Amino acid sequence: MKLKVLFVAQEIAPYVPDNEMSLACRKLPQGIQELGNEIRIFMPKFGVINERRNQLHEVIRLSGMNLVINDTDHPLIIKVASIQPVRMQVYFIDNEDLFQKKYIVTDKSEDNFTADEKSIFFSKGVVETVKKLGWAPNIVHCHGWFSAIFPFMMRKVYKYDPLFANNCKVVYTIYNDSFSGSINNDFAKKLVEKEVKIEDLERISEPTWENITKFAIDYSDGIILGSQDINPEIIKYIQDSGKPMLEYSDNDTLAANCENFYNTVIEK
Repeated sequence: MKLKVLFVAQEIAPYVPDNEMSLACRKLPQGIQELGNEIRIFMPKFGVINERRNQLHEVIRLSGMNLVINDTDHPLIIKVASIQPVRMQVYFIDNEDLFQKKYIVTDKSEDNFTADEKSIFFSKGVVETVKKLGWAPNIVHCHGWFSAIFPFMMRKVYKYDPLFANNCKVVYTIYNDSFSGSINNDFAKKLVEKEVKIEDLERISEPTWENITKFAIDYSDGIILGSQDINPEIIKYIQDSGKPMLEYSDNDTLAANCENFYNTVIEK
């Protein structure tokens, strides 16, 4: 079965520095595509990304929508770039207010106050852009804590949207990307809207990395370990959930293992 896989990635090389996550998110979509599947890739347009060097350009037909977060309108800007040797396009979710600082997710010199709003904007922006593209995935594969609310968005905010209602499954990859402390404690309140009540968000009332990760597990159909060294508390939480889990794979075997795992999750 040919799969349609939507990658929602926190970091992708070469647009941000090489690390375990950015390299996996660069290699995996290529591998899945080379196995005969169809892909779309999204990441945030962090301020550190050099648009000229990476040849990003705005996609006017996809831009222009306003996304409301915490009663504030934020214009959605969609940019795209190509990884030429492998003919892969990457879509970037951008906003001039949220993503202009020269950081990636957070930085010790940055107030984490806006990390929650950036994450919400990113997840909403991906959904709205995919809807405009009219492209219905079989699998949504989220990478990194910055994408951790995407499974919740699919299951609660957009649960009646036909694009995601037709047996679309969500897989979440956990990396050793924890941060100290918590992000803004109003995170949960900012997610409340028509289909979402504050009780649905009790897990992230204190938005630590551990709680945000467990929140992603709660709403995902399958979990992949993206690092060899994952917090034992999180491993136990996955095991107790009874959800399918794929152990860590190196980049040479990752695509084949993930394709098999996607099919397992779809069939479950």
